[in-house]
Amino acid sequence: MCGRYSLTATPEEVRAFFEFVEQPWFPPRYNIAPTQPIATVRFAHGARHFALVRWGLVPGWVKDPASFSLLLNARAETAAEKPSFRAAMRHRRCLIPASGFYEWYRPDAGPKQPYWIRPKAGGLVAFAGLYEDWCDPDGGEIETGAILTVSSNASIAPIHHRMPAVIAREDFATWLDVGGVSVREAQALLRPAPESLFEAVPVATRINSARDDDPGLQAAADPVVAPPEEKPREAGAKKGKGAARSPAAPSSQLDLF
Repeated sequence: MCGRYSLTATPEEVRAFFEFVEQPWFPPRYNIAPTQPIATVRFAHGARHFALVRWGLVPGWVKDPASFSLLLNARAETAAEKPSFRAAMRHRRCLIPASGFYEWYRPDAGPKQPYWIRPKAGGLVAFAGLYEDWCDPDGGEIETGAILTVSSNASIAPIHHRMPAVIAREDFATWLDVGGVSVREAQALLRPAPESLFEAVPVATRINSARDDDPGLQAAADPVVAPPEEKPREAGAKKGKGAARSPAAPSSQLDLF
């Protein structure tokens, strides 16, 4: 799963990479957490557009979001079939700009070791995302989103068996074209990232607190526990059922904007 990620590129860099119409301003974020606003890019009316959604998808048919467990991630293999994600896979696909993500190596016993997983060459990546509209009985509306995940590639699998699905820049138009590209065609883009794309850097456990958000979170640290040389499980193995869920994050967390 992906439960924390980062977007530290400048607004100008993000706009140039994703080629959307708007010119938003936003600060660097080093520890984006569930329930916070996240940046998305979608296609509508002949152009790409920047929009904020709350991280933690709430399907439109949910009656009370307060009693619904947030859907942070959607499994790429089953999203087109699951009631929570089926409509979004067909009608509301998006890109989620990121500078990298965090994952925790979880041994059978003892402490967990966080890793900052970033592009080796630096720069931005685009996670495959879904967004949904939810309307309350009084007409209030909120947009929420989730990150699609796939089986980890061989370099990430020793840390965790899932990773965000990364859409290559040359495939942006295909993924975003919900009117002309079928779900089956779009799903073909959801695959493990190339082995050469990411590197994993052990970081201090301070990242565990969603209240912390500063460059020091991404500084390399001596690991408290290291993953084994061989993968702890097959890269395609499943863990649990359905999408990854998370309780609401503390209200004191910083907003993306």
